[in-house]
Amino acid sequence: MGYKVTVIKEKCIGDGECVDVCPVEVYELQDGKAEPVNMEECLGCESCVEVCEQDAITIEEE
Repeated sequence: MGYKVTVIKEKCIGDGECVDVCPVEVYELQDGKAEPVNMEECLGCESCVEVCEQDAITIEEE
């Protein structure tokens, strides 16, 4: 079982908080926005969701 990580680009301000807090490096900043480049590594801990003040990230079980 994995997780689907979605970043709503219109809400993302590219502050990199999700990149910094993710324990398994799911995110990279690309063109000033967070991009889930290693989604298969997601643990579902939702640390990124908690630190994103813009509510730009959702995580769903697959």
